[in-house]
Amino acid sequence: MIIITGATGALNGATVDHLLERVPASDLVVAARDTAKAQRFADIGIEVRRADYADADSLPAAFDGADQLLLVSSSDQKADAVSLHRAAIEAAVRVGVGRILYTSHQGAAPATPFGPGRDHAATEQLLAASGIAWTSLRNGFYAHSLNWSLGDWRESGVIAVPADGPMSWTAREDSAEAAAVIIASNGGYDGAVTLTASAAPTFADIAAMASDAIGRDVRLRVLGDDAWIAAQGAAGQPEFVARFMLGMYQAAAAGFFAGTDPLLATLLGREPQTVRQLLEA
Repeated sequence: MIIITGATGALNGATVDHLLERVPASDLVVAARDTAKAQRFADIGIEVRRADYADADSLPAAFDGADQLLLVSSSDQKADAVSLHRAAIEAAVRVGVGRILYTSHQGAAPATPFGPGRDHAATEQLLAASGIAWTSLRNGFYAHSLNWSLGDWRESGVIAVPADGPMSWTAREDSAEAAAVIIASNGGYDGAVTLTASAAPTFADIAAMASDAIGRDVRLRVLGDDAWIAAQGAAGQPEFVARFMLGMYQAAAAGFFAGTDPLLATLLGREPQTVRQLLEA
């Protein structure tokens, strides 16, 4: 049995859809905080169970019988993500889950300036100490985030960032499909695996691609941390959100997102989507 958490979200929901191309619905279980939001899965014969990381008592029954369990990482910027993940891992151990797969992130490391990257590194340590077979899906930074990061570049002709560095922007849809392939391999991948697009452009590179996409000059403006935070505040962004995202740019500048790996293309059997394709779309 394969149990998928977070399937009411875009990433793991798409993973379930790709798994349905490989395994029957009767082999799948969806675990969700709000089971009503998982009705589309119930409608096609997938069992739906309630699971909330913040309600540890809900987890053992939700995870019971899992040969493989896909844990989505917490996206709550104000929560103690590692504690939530610990509760899920401990419940998996308690009911004898065969393998845990976890949606991690490229550049997961204790020293990264990007807060979720530190949480992912700590969670991977918990997985390694759990005694359960595990696979950490270190996805490249999701490319749809560029829609926010690039701002109103089409109108202004400017991409403004606090710092620049290479990032292997990766389509969430590609990451979801790769996760399904890995799950369907039934234990073919152990430990941390990196799933990235085939290139890691800088924002300077992206500005050049954007210029080509619209046929006029798009300039990169590197503001520095304080000026960028101030600009975000002036645009109405809450300061805690701006500082959260600042860590992403700082990590990029420090090289945490620079590497690429051919595994994603191998799993997909094609080249992953590119930043140029996103801009042109």
